[in-house]
Amino acid sequence: MQLVFPLDAAASPADGSPLLRFLICVIYSVVCAAGLIGNLLVLFLLRVREERRKSTVNFFVLNLAVTDLQFVLTLPFWAVDTMLDFSWPFGNAMCKIILSVTVMNMYASVFFLTAMSVTRYWSVASALKSSSAHRPGTSSRWVSLMIWTLATLATAPTSIFSTVTFVTGEKLCLLRFPGGQYWLAVYHIQKIVVGFVLPMSIVSISYISLLRFIRRRTMKTSNSRRRSQVTRSITIVVLSFFLCWMPNQAITLWSVLVKLNAAHWDKAYYVVHTYVFPLTVCLAHTNSCLNPIIYCLMRQEFRNKLRALLHVRKNVSWRGCVGDGRAFLMLLPQNY
Repeated sequence: MQLVFPLDAAASPADGSPLLRFLICVIYSVVCAAGLIGNLLVLFLLRVREERRKSTVNFFVLNLAVTDLQFVLTLPFWAVDTMLDFSWPFGNAMCKIILSVTVMNMYASVFFLTAMSVTRYWSVASALKSSSAHRPGTSSRWVSLMIWTLATLATAPTSIFSTVTFVTGEKLCLLRFPGGQYWLAVYHIQKIVVGFVLPMSIVSISYISLLRFIRRRTMKTSNSRRRSQVTRSITIVVLSFFLCWMPNQAITLWSVLVKLNAAHWDKAYYVVHTYVFPLTVCLAHTNSCLNPIIYCLMRQEFRNKLRALLHVRKNVSWRGCVGDGRAFLMLLPQNY
């Protein structure tokens, strides 16, 4: 069982090549190591350095790092499961725990990314209109609590119906709904809509609105370099979110249509399901180690603070890890 496994994965546990499974295990190991290093570094620089208090978005980044850190800690279990040809060796209790943690943190990560996109637009718009950035208050804590609550509720079906089941003599960790394939299809449709379509729509609308707002405010200036920096940063955020998740969600939707007899099972589906889909799962997993890079390491302020941490002299001030209103204003002409 993986992050978003196809509905009929349990029906053919021996499918796929050993080389592909080995490759997936290597990718999981690399993602786990990179995710641990990146997210622990973000947690240290935000929490120990008290920078989380300077920005609402930074508080969300702190939660995002916690989310991604929990997620990458499940990857060793999935690596072993994959290497054993999807034969689950850890027992029923661990099946429920690991699968629930995996799915819950998938939802939480996507929800926090969505909240950050909305907050960025609101912060920049407020800062430019009032000439002062929004100071984080208790609202960010309540939003974070709401996100964790929604992620937990969305994971409830996984916690209830995940189990270890014998299929063709192999112990598989999977979802077993009493209503059969219909409710399993409904479950996956919910994950596609709630975990991808709606968040992607909100993220896209927020950042497109932010770009239009910034372009309108800066169209009288000649500083196109700063505008292009903002555009490039936002483009990277949206594209990374879309490219990491879209292939996995698309093939999952295809599996749903096959199980509902809305699409035919053919050779193309078998090849994609057996050989391509596991790679899309790996791609989705990489989002957890890309987030620290995208939201922190790409920012000059964060790199400067990191150099200071490593005892390299750098006489710059660090205003925050990611783009709240003030951080984005740094990329705008100084008269705004």
